[in-house]
Amino acid sequence: MQTNEREFRQSKEFLTEHDQFLVVSHVQPDGDAVSSTLVVGWLLSCLGKKCVMVNEGPIPKRMAYLWNADQIQDLSQQPLDQKFSHVICVDCADFKRVGKTKELFAENAKILNIDHHPTNDGYGMFNLIVPNAAATVEILFDLIQYMNLELNEQAATAIYTGLLTDTGGFRYSSTSPKVMAIASKLLEYGVDGPGLSELLLEQMTLPQLRLLTSALNALQLSEDGKISWVTITDEDLQATGAIHEDMEGIVNYPRNIQGVEVGLLFKVIDEHAVKVSMRSAGKVDVAKVAQSFGGGGHVRAAGARIEGTLDTIIPRVIEQVKQQL
Repeated sequence: MQTNEREFRQSKEFLTEHDQFLVVSHVQPDGDAVSSTLVVGWLLSCLGKKCVMVNEGPIPKRMAYLWNADQIQDLSQQPLDQKFSHVICVDCADFKRVGKTKELFAENAKILNIDHHPTNDGYGMFNLIVPNAAATVEILFDLIQYMNLELNEQAATAIYTGLLTDTGGFRYSSTSPKVMAIASKLLEYGVDGPGLSELLLEQMTLPQLRLLTSALNALQLSEDGKISWVTITDEDLQATGAIHEDMEGIVNYPRNIQGVEVGLLFKVIDEHAVKVSMRSAGKVDVAKVAQSFGGGGHVRAAGARIEGTLDTIIPRVIEQVKQQL
């Protein structure tokens, strides 16, 4: 168990003592966010509870194979006229990341906050936060074990998906002996490890490849070669036929250049804001950089939404990274 027993006990009591829940993750959900949402949904179904799973925006199409993935409602397409008194937030580094789903929270809603980001400020009434966990699904695996629930292939596949994507295919430094032991256990339930790796880490759509080509053609390096960045605008998406989820992983390319310590991806949200994704080779704590702009994340992977124009934001972020270097 990676955290104290009290937090697991409180989480168990929260889940067992109430009957109806809202389950949300962060905007623009990744593999861990989607998987964590579905694992919580599965857990609640095992307890005979009712839940509504919601996100602001669609889940990635490549996640459609997951159990009940089509049950996660896209709030931008399916407005809900309902308020929930008991809410479970998964993989949300800070409360702002729940986006417009907060409109579904009752005024005095009780929140269970389950997350693995070190920058999480504990915004829930109950907080199950394990900063050294590789993914939120790792914490949920522990919670399932704590509650003596038996996994099945569908739940195991969702947990494996979250681990696979948040560890970069078990390549990142967060890949602990425990993570590998969990993955091994999940494979015993019939999880198709090679198939998921092919689908989630190897396959690319043609628009995704065109977007990557476009981004790399405009790649830039700092004078000392330690910082590299790419930018993506709506015009780039339209020109390549790509969609938002096609940007997944592009930030790794500038970071993977030999000698680069920090790779950055600047995505223009609109004329007033830019989303910055940050990846570190290890020397720079990009979570600190992100926090300085109101964002958060991990030592090696973080991000922030910054108000302003691209021309003004890029030099500000570069300067902050240089200070960390």
